[in-house]
Amino acid sequence: MKSIILSSVLVMTCLSLVSKGQVILQGKIEYQRKMNIHRQFDDMSGDNNSYMEAFIAKIPKFDTRNFALVFNSKQSKYSPVKHDENPMLAMMGGLPGTETVVWNDLEHQKTIASKKVYEQAFLVDDNIRKYTWKILEEVRTIAGFSCRKAVTKINDSVVVVAFYTDKISVSSGPEMFAGLPGMIMELAIPRLFTTWVAQSVVLETVAPDQLTVPEKGKKTTIVDMEKSIRSSTKSWGKFADKSIWWSNL
Repeated sequence: MKSIILSSVLVMTCLSLVSKGQVILQGKIEYQRKMNIHRQFDDMSGDNNSYMEAFIAKIPKFDTRNFALVFNSKQSKYSPVKHDENPMLAMMGGLPGTETVVWNDLEHQKTIASKKVYEQAFLVDDNIRKYTWKILEEVRTIAGFSCRKAVTKINDSVVVVAFYTDKISVSSGPEMFAGLPGMIMELAIPRLFTTWVAQSVVLETVAPDQLTVPEKGKKTTIVDMEKSIRSSTKSWGKFADKSIWWSNL
């Protein structure tokens, strides 16, 4: 009960600072990721694949789970919150991106990300990717923050929609997305049928042990990881493209 009350006080303090025009430079954001699982597996159920159709019928339509982003003015770390995995999904190797951990060195524009793509585990060590964002006029309120819409693309054609707030003056967000003039509070990738939406922002001092660098996976770069995944999924048809897109988030 005490921890709930303290968390509520910290959230209210955070919103009070925003209302006074002050910017936030450190804290913790919890995102809820919602994925339409049935649509994810659509490309695998074609050509009268009765096994896959029967499998889809046994799993829930949506998967909802949380991820946390801790940050200060120099670093950020995005990682999954513990989640009880659906046994049927576990049999299939789990859903994409459920084990992703992304550490960003915002001062030197470096990223280290631990990513599992089916049976392959990668440790991406590279520069923070530069996205070409187009900032639009649409504004919405997310977790108490006024956020502006921006759009970009990955893999030349996959549209990514983001809403960011400049009241959190740290250029980071879910997965490996960054580069906007503030924190990304909502992310949507329609072709992956998935959204990430900030549920809460807690104003807190971030300790060094909350920003440890991930170490799990085979060390690689963004480009080499994509080459490896393309090679191992080349016979998967359209589903291979989704695998590439997920790895590039």
